[in-house]
Order: sequence, then structure tokens, then C-alpha cells
Amino acid sequence: MNNIKYQRVLLKLSGEALMGKASFGISNEVLEYVASEIKKVVDLGTEVGIVIGAGNIFRGVSGASKGMDRATADSMGMLATVINSLAMQDAMERNGTTTRVMSAFPMPSVCEPYIRRRAIRHLEKRRAVIFAAGTGNPYFTTDTAAVVRGLEIEADVIIKATRVDGVFDRDPLKKSGAVKFDSLSYREVLKRGLKVMDATGISLAQDNSKPIVVLDMTIPDNIKRAVSGEKVGSLVEGE
Repeated sequence: MNNIKYQRVLLKLSGEALMGKASFGISNEVLEYVASEIKKVVDLGTEVGIVIGAGNIFRGVSGASKGMDRATADSMGMLATVINSLAMQDAMERNGTTTRVMSAFPMPSVCEPYIRRRAIRHLEKRRAVIFAAGTGNPYFTTDTAAVVRGLEIEADVIIKATRVDGVFDRDPLKKSGAVKFDSLSYREVLKRGLKVMDATGISLAQDNSKPIVVLDMTIPDNIKRAVSGEKVGSLVEGE
């Protein structure tokens, strides 16, 4: 426990990352890999909360842009996060990590309803908790949901695990010459319009001085190293 910088973390995983090399759906290989990376963190003694996006199945904003009612599209996206959460729970428990899925949409036949005090109790008992269905409200992304849940469970840090090694001035997967930031402030993220998280999520983190670490989850041990306090990816915090 002495080598852990963060005792409780909120891990944000993108839905797209679960696709692997496919263009849609869930890769069992990726699930198993992510489950093993999370287990390394849990084995350190860190309490882990998780929020997973749904871009691999359905994105509410995309549906709304094609003429669908935004509230309906967002509800579909939140339901898609439940599918991802159940898949991740299965992979984690097969890997020996006791896990609970708690949904902002009540669906007791497949998972627990989200209750803050119960979630904290699960964490204290060293159970990983996956928070599904976003905030339960339309017009909010899973990035914002991750910050909200991170604040509610009093996480020490929010770790956004992506497919790039931190925050860049442009998308390194699409444009050459992208420059990486080792650290930057919330204000700079908002001013530059950097795609770390949406503005609502960043503003919430700023208002509550909650640090955000953005890292590449495809590099083995990156999440474990970040939890241990090593400099990994990019750190977003106050001035």
C-alpha cells in the first residue's frame, strides 16, 4: 500500500477501445486485456470505480445528428453502456476480480441500481464497481458521468484510458506532428478546445480540483504506473 499514490480511482474507458481492430462491437481479446490491467491495480490495494462509454455500439450525439430525438438517442446510448459494463464485469470476474455493475437506469434483473453509499461500501470491500447508464439523464456524455461518479465516490483521481499517450494539440491518430502536453491546466484545456473530455466534465473537475490523468491503455502496466504515482501520459490539474 505504501507505493500507491491514489487509494481510490475512477477509471474512464472509451467504448471504441473495446472494439479492438473491428469496426463495431466488443472484442473478447480486448476485454481480457483490460480486465488483466485493472486486476493489477486492484491487487495493489487501490479501490477502482469504472465508467465505460458506448461508442462501439451507439453514440447518442451521432443518432441525434441523423434526425433522431436527442433524448431518445441518449437513452439508447446509456443502455449501450450497460451492455459494455456487463461484458467487462464478466471478463473481470473470470480474471478473479470481484465486480459489481451499478446502473443509473434501474434494471434489477441484470445489475444493481446506483446508490452512492452502497457503491462506496463495495469499494471499501475491495470490489471493483462499474457505473453504467451514464448519469441517467440525456444531454450528458459518459465523460461527464465519469467526473460526476468520481466526485461522488471521492476518488483521488480520474484516469481516462484511451488509445493515445496523453493529451495532444491535435489528434495524433489523424494528423502528423502532433505535440504532446505532459501537464496542463483545466483552463488551458477549455481555452484550446482540446479533446480531453467535454467542457462540462472539465469544468466539473476544475470546480472541484479533481486531477485527470490521460494515458494510453494499450501499453501494459500504464494504469498501474499511474496509480503508483509515476509520470504517465498527461496530467490535467489546476494552475
